[in-house]
Amino acid sequence: MLHKKNRVNLSKIVINKKAYHNYSVEKIFESGLVLEGWEVKSIRSGKINISESYVINYLNEMYLYNALIQPLNVSSNNNYCNPMRKRKLLLHKNEINFLSIQRKNIGYTLIPLSLFWKKSWCKLEFGLAKGKNMKDKRTDAKNKEWQKEKLKILKKTNTNI
Repeated sequence: MLHKKNRVNLSKIVINKKAYHNYSVEKIFESGLVLEGWEVKSIRSGKINISESYVINYLNEMYLYNALIQPLNVSSNNNYCNPMRKRKLLLHKNEINFLSIQRKNIGYTLIPLSLFWKKSWCKLEFGLAKGKNMKDKRTDAKNKEWQKEKLKILKKTNTNI
C-alpha cells in the first residue's frame, strides 16, 4: 500500500523529441530551475520550447541555455522579459563536478529531455548524451521497424490459435 508521502504527482510540461533521435542518452539527471514569476506563468500555459537548448557549466554552476519561454500578453509591462535568458540549474556540488568532467570527454554533451512539475516545483530532466551519426540513426530505424513487425507477427499468430 502506498502512503501519501511516497506518491509524487508528476505531470510532463514539454518533451524534447529530437533528443532521442539525434543523441544516445547514457545517463539521466533531474534538477530544479531558478525561474522568475512571469516564466512560471508562461510554463503553466505551455509556452516553452526546449528542443534547441543545452546545458553548460559556467563558473562551477550549471545553466540552461537557449530555452525559449514566451512571455504572456497579460503579464506586467513594468519589467523586461528576456525569453532567451540563461537559467540556473539547482544541483549538488558533486553532481556538478561529475557532469563537468564527463562533458569534457569528446563527443559528450548535456541536453534537456523534458520539463515537468513535481508537486508544485518545476523540474528539468536532462541527460548526458553522445551524438549519433547517420549510421546509428539508420540502425535505430531498422530496429524500430523490426519491433513493429514482430508485434504484428505475434498478434497474427495469437489470433489464429
